[in-house]
Amino acid sequence: MNTNLLDLDLDGLAAFCEGLGEKRFRATQLFRWIHQRGARDFAQMSDLAKSLREKLAVHARIEGLSVISSHESADGTIKWLFDVGGGNAVEAVFIPEDDRGTLCISSQAGCAVGCRFCSTGHQGFARNLTTGEIVGQLWFAEHFLRGHLKTGERVISNVVMMGMGEPLQNYSALVPALRVMLDDHGYGLSRRRVTVSTSGMVRNIDKLGEECPVALAVSLHAPNNELRDHLVPLNRKHCLEDLLDACNRYLEHAPRDFITFEYCMLDGVNDQPEHARQLIDLVKHHGGTGVPCKFNLIPFNPFPESGLTRSPHKQVVAFAKLLSDAGIVTTVRKTRGDDIAAACGQLAGDVQDRTRVGERIARQRTIMLKPVPAAMAVRDEE
Repeated sequence: MNTNLLDLDLDGLAAFCEGLGEKRFRATQLFRWIHQRGARDFAQMSDLAKSLREKLAVHARIEGLSVISSHESADGTIKWLFDVGGGNAVEAVFIPEDDRGTLCISSQAGCAVGCRFCSTGHQGFARNLTTGEIVGQLWFAEHFLRGHLKTGERVISNVVMMGMGEPLQNYSALVPALRVMLDDHGYGLSRRRVTVSTSGMVRNIDKLGEECPVALAVSLHAPNNELRDHLVPLNRKHCLEDLLDACNRYLEHAPRDFITFEYCMLDGVNDQPEHARQLIDLVKHHGGTGVPCKFNLIPFNPFPESGLTRSPHKQVVAFAKLLSDAGIVTTVRKTRGDDIAAACGQLAGDVQDRTRVGERIARQRTIMLKPVPAAMAVRDEE
């Protein structure tokens, strides 16, 4: 079977071309045609030798994702649902701002982490995406938007790996995709403008820092292990202390001098003043020096299966003030695209549940609906 060139970063494409008896500069030309110009037909690549184009027609293809549907929000947000085969689909979301265009990309069909407040997690896990399927979301969106907005300029300036899935559980496909995004012959994105969001896979945070450091966002959502165990099940494997240690190690390589902590505001669960005070103590004093960070408070987007509700705006503002008054940069994320189910935590798509996640979450709901003591102390490291 021939090779989908969207699966290859520039080094991979160079090796592929060498296998065809071609020099590296041909790979660079081909890479530019694919990613900078959005070409999918080798015949239109006019500066490639005819002999190379003939070889490519036999041994290679440029195959993107089929679009099942697209929806545009009243605020300009666009959500695409892509077919990835086997009855599975993934979503990508474009969020326009005055000073940037951000694309939120999926890394898995479904998600195995099962965070209690995320509708994607309630769908269960189907499979990891390939590098080509990850890159294909950016490839499609960038070149579609240029036509849609009638511009020859680059539209997408920021990419966030915050769509469906836990990116660091798909590490081997993620890193080549990031390299395509960062490559000047590809999309030329700044490391500061590409963000990987993780729920806390400690070992792969370390690997990413060594191999392809970009901006890092960590889904924190709780100030202590007892509460985080219930909200983010991965915490039972990688506790807060280990996670914060990994964050500090990552900062030795990161393009930014802080970690972004994502914190979904859940009414009566993690939004009390005592929770804010615990967070302040956690990030200011962990390891004796603390963790340089900023907080992004996320309004929860309710869905029936969660049994959770959004914190009142007044409560969110009060929570943010406590963090800000302690000298921690804190923002409250604006909800975007919630009228098309494109807001944070709403990316569920059409994913087959092969992990019986519904049963597991039903067992947990009894625990979650019980009042959580606001003054839970952070447990000692085992």
